[in-house]
Amino acid sequence: MKWLIRILFILVAVAGLVIGALLLMPGDKLGKILAEQVKAQTGRELTLSGDVRLSFWPVLGMETGPVTFGNAPWASSEPMLSAQSLAVGVDASALLAGDVRIRRVVAEYPVLRLELSQGRGNWEMSAPQTGASNTGSGNADAPAPNSAAPTETGTVTLDQLELSNARLVYVENGVPQMDFSGVDLKASWPDVTAPMKMSASMPVPGGAVEVDLEIPDLPAFSSGAVTPLVLGLTAPGGEISFDGRVNLAGEMDGKTHVRTTNTDAMLAAFGQGGVSVPMGLGRVADVSGHMTYTKDGRISLRDMRAVLDQNSFDGAADIVIASPPKITARLSTGDLDLTQATAGSAPSSGGGTGGGKQAAEGWSQAPIDASPLSLANGTIRLKANSIAIPDMTFGPSDLSLSLDRSRAVLKMEPATLFSGKLTGEVVANNRNGLSVGGNLTATGIDLKQALTTLGGVERLSGIASGRLQFLGVGQTEAQIMRSLSGKGSLDVGKGVIAGFDLDRLMGRGEGSGGTTVFNSLTATYTIQDGNLTNNDLLMQLDNFRADGAGRVGLGARDIDYVFTPVALRANGGNGIAVPVRIKGPWSDPSITPDLSKVIEAATEEKLKELEQDAKDKALKKVGEELNSTIFDSEQVEDALKQKLEDEAKKSLLKLLGRD
Repeated sequence: MKWLIRILFILVAVAGLVIGALLLMPGDKLGKILAEQVKAQTGRELTLSGDVRLSFWPVLGMETGPVTFGNAPWASSEPMLSAQSLAVGVDASALLAGDVRIRRVVAEYPVLRLELSQGRGNWEMSAPQTGASNTGSGNADAPAPNSAAPTETGTVTLDQLELSNARLVYVENGVPQMDFSGVDLKASWPDVTAPMKMSASMPVPGGAVEVDLEIPDLPAFSSGAVTPLVLGLTAPGGEISFDGRVNLAGEMDGKTHVRTTNTDAMLAAFGQGGVSVPMGLGRVADVSGHMTYTKDGRISLRDMRAVLDQNSFDGAADIVIASPPKITARLSTGDLDLTQATAGSAPSSGGGTGGGKQAAEGWSQAPIDASPLSLANGTIRLKANSIAIPDMTFGPSDLSLSLDRSRAVLKMEPATLFSGKLTGEVVANNRNGLSVGGNLTATGIDLKQALTTLGGVERLSGIASGRLQFLGVGQTEAQIMRSLSGKGSLDVGKGVIAGFDLDRLMGRGEGSGGTTVFNSLTATYTIQDGNLTNNDLLMQLDNFRADGAGRVGLGARDIDYVFTPVALRANGGNGIAVPVRIKGPWSDPSITPDLSKVIEAATEEKLKELEQDAKDKALKKVGEELNSTIFDSEQVEDALKQKLEDEAKKSLLKLLGRD
């Protein structure tokens, strides 16, 4: 028994001497020993500065000053980890049992640089290989110099990880993908079967981004397997939640939900400051769906439901994260309200009947903000029951919007507007200043609705079809309308012109209450410098037709046009055709008979009468001289020949001695 007590005494004494030696050892010596052990286990350089302080029980711990931990040989020259101070503590009793229970890891002002290249991560570490393989002719059954029998390893857990004022950098294939500063991070994984929980905070414009993350199976995640993930993020102006699966490469698949109370503020928090989301497109948003994210920066949303302000959408979308992002989406909605989408940029004239006031005031001189055309690229297809925009409302419509480098093309396949159908496309291009153009075909358009809404003209009504090609350039409505060029045609069925009565003007005495009802109206036109010119208008009525020609000022909002009625019947002698001139601003043009045309027509008729009277008198005189009845000028020559023949015969008979 005495020998056993002696042995125990010797072991305790040796342990005490070792611990005492470590405690009395200078900090730089301890740091050197630790650095050598880390390099032996990982192959990385560990540099410790300042004093190194150790504790042994119940926590085996170390506290140090500035520290750096080297990067992988294939990665950049910057260290993988650096910090102004580092404190690490491990449960000593668990360590004796073969488990690594990390009580705490606390770092101040750390910089963590994670790099991924060709499938390798700089966080993957293994002990360096030493010695050489046995390639000689020795015993073939002998183990290789570095081989070892498999051994069971203990568990590793983490009670507390705390990083203060950290900088997190992520580099993929040599290209920085993420660089965040001022990050505070806390993590906990108290047991192998327990979930790993992490929270982080990072300052951003307008406040801070807070992230809470939970991985139920950390060992599986660390091995590269796809594992569950629950994530919540709050930021100035909104929040994001995710519940699904994730892998070590950051790829995700699961249900996601985005809510914003101020989308502009949330975009600014993520580096998109200066963006102003139009009203009706998500200043306040609630978007949910099944999301898939791949490591090449692609996001797909399926079974998507989006409530953007007062509007709601269903559909699917694919997004490529880029600058700007590329979006491909198919959406459907009920009644889409975009009447306030331009609020703040230019005053609206009100509803669809407010065109008269706008016409009186002229086109807006307010600059048009076309910068939203550069926010994204891609194609969005939308089917809607109705779409309300300032001053007009579309009915059931199938629209496709393509965006490419500040150029938007809106295709209508078709769109319902003014009770009719529009097919074709409209283009807005802001690459080198703003220009707008289009090529449209219209059928079944309510002409009164269209003219009242677009120009405040309420006198002409009917169902119209036509074609229109146009192009305008400018930074305001006024500039665009005064620069318009193009061409088109118009075909109207039975309709009404209010404000004057062609029947009464034609002298029939059967007016129709101050209106003109026509059976059809056709015209073609050209547009140049904001002026529409037409020379072939044809209006068919029951008893006469009216031709038209003149100018419509699209830019100046005025008109100078003449209708010329042409009688199709004798009109009972009750009157003559009276041309009608329409002249003045769209809001209040004057409509008057064109008396100058009437005078010209009357003068021409009188001249014809005088000419005919003189002709008749001349023919009568010639007839008396020739002793013949003459009705027209062709008979004069015949009568004259006959008279000469008769005189010649008489002279010949007299010469021959005959009476």
